[in-house]
Formats: sequence, structure tokens, C-alpha cells
Amino acid sequence: MTKSAAIIGGGIGGLATAIALGRGGWRVSVHERSQALPETGTALGLWPGALAALDAVGLGEAVRDSACPQVGGAFLRPDGSRIATIDVTAMRRQSGDTVHLLSRPALLRLLAGALEDGVIEWGSQVEDVAQLEGHDVVVGADGLHSGTRRQLFGDQHRVRYVGATAWRGTVPGHTDTVTETWGAGLRFGITPQESGRTNWFAVARTIEGARATDDEVSELRRLFADWHDEVQRVLDALTEHEVLRHDLYDLAPALPSYVRGNVALIGDAAHAMTPDLGRGACEALVDGVELARSLLEHDRVPDALARYDAVRRRPTQRLARMSRGLNRVASARRLTTLRDLGVRAAMAVSGPPP
Repeated sequence: MTKSAAIIGGGIGGLATAIALGRGGWRVSVHERSQALPETGTALGLWPGALAALDAVGLGEAVRDSACPQVGGAFLRPDGSRIATIDVTAMRRQSGDTVHLLSRPALLRLLAGALEDGVIEWGSQVEDVAQLEGHDVVVGADGLHSGTRRQLFGDQHRVRYVGATAWRGTVPGHTDTVTETWGAGLRFGITPQESGRTNWFAVARTIEGARATDDEVSELRRLFADWHDEVQRVLDALTEHEVLRHDLYDLAPALPSYVRGNVALIGDAAHAMTPDLGRGACEALVDGVELARSLLEHDRVPDALARYDAVRRRPTQRLARMSRGLNRVASARRLTTLRDLGVRAAMAVSGPPP
């Protein structure tokens, strides 16, 4: 008998799970509350592990063809001097691949295009997991403020504000390298994006829910007024309607399991983390493919879900702790000289986490 899965959420992790299960002969439905795929969004860094997950669902080469490979990178000070270099060649030697940068809308289009018509049920809001009774498995892929997580584990496992807000967007013009500039309580990142655009993000420590008194572009130009020329190039090109702003959250306390009954959580629903390591979308992809692999390799669903939890919970919770720690270090307002020396030493010894 064909097994069935209902997936709550048509984001990156949910769609990857649907593709992998569908390729394995499962009957799959994806319940997405939005009416259509998003048309705007900024670049995601797809690390080698995420690219391997995309290879497993037949999309790795299409993503590499569409994305911008990272060919260099550095951490900088506000005056443009270098704190540390990101050794891209070392990553390639270790894993055989490098980070590829692709916008969220472009990745979602590739994922959705790999599914048959009708698999994604647009405008489908699932208020209660019980609505999906009768499926062999239900997958909670409903993001940061997951209703599925709350229903399974209660309000004690909720996202918490980490003390910082982030702006992001894109501007015209191509850049080859990835830079992240660290000041006192402020950061500014610049990366490539497909179609010859430059992706950027900015982070500042502030109270939760704070917004600019006039407009966000003016606020950004004030905060980063004396930073180096590349930051100024981006700031000069900003338009208000293209600037997104979101407070940053992660999940605390961590979940005791990613599984309850026949329901499994993936992505931000399971392990919401700050964006400091650039791994949120990557781990959602790996979650989805590993969950599907477990379900395809085990006859009994409880055995498959137990394996998924055993394989994915510890490494993703470790990454969430690392990302939270990096957020605190990178956003420090004091002792920034010591911080920069520590970052240089850490990069020289081990580089970024694989």
C-alpha cells in the first residue's frame, strides 16, 4: 500500500521533503498558507552539505548553474582593513565543493518546479495537526513561529529575541567576494547574488520591535555613515521599498525531540537559529532529505522517525548554539580589538564550521 505524508509549510525544507518522498513512491501533499511563491527575497548561502542534499533530489546541478559560487571572502573593520580571510580553497579541498549563493525565490522556484501539479495546496492553512489524521506521517515545516511545534511541545519551547535586528535587500551591480564588516554593536554584509545583483544585510543591537523614526534607509545611512567605500556604495543605492527589516530570534530552550507520534519537525520549526552562520536554509534542506531517507529505508514509521531524530537533532542544536554564540561575539559593543584578534585566530586554526 502506498504511504502518504502531509507537509505543513511549502518553504525550502517542506518542498525538499516532498520531492524526496515523491521520488520514493510516497503520496505527498504540501499545505502552504500563502497563495503563491514569493517574488522577492535575498541571497542564501548554500553550503556543501545543502548542495549534497539537493544532489539527492536531482537539483544540485540546476542550483549550481543558477547560483554564484563563493570565490573569496573576508571579515573587515569599518575602515575596510582586514580582520581575517575566509579560506574558500580549504573548504573545497575538504568537501569537494564551496558555498553557492542563490536568492530564496530562485531556490523555491526550482524546488516547486520539481513537483507535480497539485502537490502544493496553495492557501491551505492547517490550524490543527488533527486535520491531517489518516496520513502515515505529518511533517511540521512551518517555520520560526511554528504552530505545529507549539501544539506538540507547548509554549515553553518558543523563539526568543536575541537582542538584535537585521535589515536586508539587494542593489544593482555585481560583486565577486563575500565580506562581513564588524564594528561596535553593528555589522554589514555584502555578497553576490544571481542576475548581476549585490545582496546585503545589516545588523544592529536594539530593543525588540524598534523601528526607524523616519525611514529605514535614513537609519541605515546614519548607523553606517563613516564605514568603508563598499558599504557606502550599497547605502547610496538603497530605496526604501526594497529594504526588509526583521528582528532576530532563535529557539530556547531546545526541543527534547524533533518527533512526537507520527509528526516530525524540520527546519526552523525544529531548530530556529540566528542567521550568523548562514545555515538555516541549509539545515532545512538536509533535514528534509534525511527525514525522507529514513522513511524510505525503514518499513515502520516509528523506526524511521526515531532514526531521523537521532541523526539530526544533536548536530542542528549544536549549530544553533554556535550561531547564538557568534551573534553575541559579532555584536559586541566593547573589547572589539580583542574580539577581532580572536576571530582571526579561530579562522586560522579551523575556519568556518563544515
